[in-house]
Amino acid sequence: MTDNFISILREELIPAMGCTEPIALAYAAAYARKVLGSSPEGIVARCSGNIIKNVRCVTIPNSGGMTGIESAVTLGALGGNAEWKMEVLESVDGGHVEAAKRFLAEKRCRVEYLESDNPLHFTVELTANGESVEVEVCHSHTNIVAVKKNGEEVYSADGAEAVVYADRSVLSIENIKAFADGVDPELIEPLIEKQIRCNMDIAAEGMTGKYGLGIGRVILSSYPDDVVTRMRAYAAAASEARMDGCDLPVIINSGSGNQGIASSVPVIVYAKERGIPKERLYRALVFSGLLTVCQKEFIGKLSAFCGAVSASCAAGAAVSYMEGGTIEQIKDTIDNTLANIPGILCDGAKISCAAKIASCVDAAMLAHFLSVSGKTYKAYTGLLKEEAGETISCVGYIGKVGMRQTDREIVKMMLEGEKI
Repeated sequence: MTDNFISILREELIPAMGCTEPIALAYAAAYARKVLGSSPEGIVARCSGNIIKNVRCVTIPNSGGMTGIESAVTLGALGGNAEWKMEVLESVDGGHVEAAKRFLAEKRCRVEYLESDNPLHFTVELTANGESVEVEVCHSHTNIVAVKKNGEEVYSADGAEAVVYADRSVLSIENIKAFADGVDPELIEPLIEKQIRCNMDIAAEGMTGKYGLGIGRVILSSYPDDVVTRMRAYAAAASEARMDGCDLPVIINSGSGNQGIASSVPVIVYAKERGIPKERLYRALVFSGLLTVCQKEFIGKLSAFCGAVSASCAAGAAVSYMEGGTIEQIKDTIDNTLANIPGILCDGAKISCAAKIASCVDAAMLAHFLSVSGKTYKAYTGLLKEEAGETISCVGYIGKVGMRQTDREIVKMMLEGEKI
């Protein structure tokens, strides 16, 4: 089981520069250009509602402030390096940005709505010199399921996921804790040290106040100077910088940089403030990372359910774990969190995601403090079940199935008046 958990962590805790949905589009466009063999004369991006929702408002890194689907695919097609996957735009320079602006001004890129049962689904088609290449991505951000050249399929995953992932059916609160307790620190140190370095670097950058509303600095100056305030401030600052175009990479979780931030930065800040030994922090970050993945398995990569809830819930449970809490106390932290904030909507990626993270971290820490005080909400209070694992699956079902129509209505409202 150890090898399987390590594989899950390596699959999920990967670096990404910028919001993952525009970066995924840029990656597909760069891949299509590689197959086409030349720069495009025209681009068509066909996107599911959740892709449209999550690209619409965020600033694309290395772009000089550009936003939107058209900008993402054009920058990827003209200057991206597909070999770098979720860091595809690292290769973009000023010349590429100017070329992209000219390309867009000439209206050579258009976006179409893609009807799909999968929230994470899009195609990017490039044309040049009478030839075309279309790349289709589904299920996860770099999962190419089909490639067509001049209308003929040159690659197909037969509609299934092209990547074979480690078995996630073993993810349970008990198994995650057992792994975190027993794993050799040397096996996780390189992965976790990179997570700490990257996510705290962007948190520090966000705390300069140069991005968005400068929410991290506002939180620090407006609330009591304690550990929870700092946890909220640094996590929110990291998210705000990322959403507003900072080109520093983030170690993501379940395809999301905000989930990667919310599941790690609060835990790191807490450990530093409380003088927690580094090995204990490593184990807590592994616990938080895997618990986030566990929750997202029930919800899916994209939905109308805010991923900051799941990730912050995991961070709060990781604090309980890090402080030596019993399995029951850890479960109580999970239940207390999910009794409080299961209804936060995802209305797209944007700088206000940082405020949601601040609220969710606050709720998770309240849940932790209740738990260690021996207080927890009883089963069948709202969505709570007899076991925290059942509560997770119940909340996941609401997020994935129950909120499906909510998701459609959110996208519809966001796109009112826009021609797509």
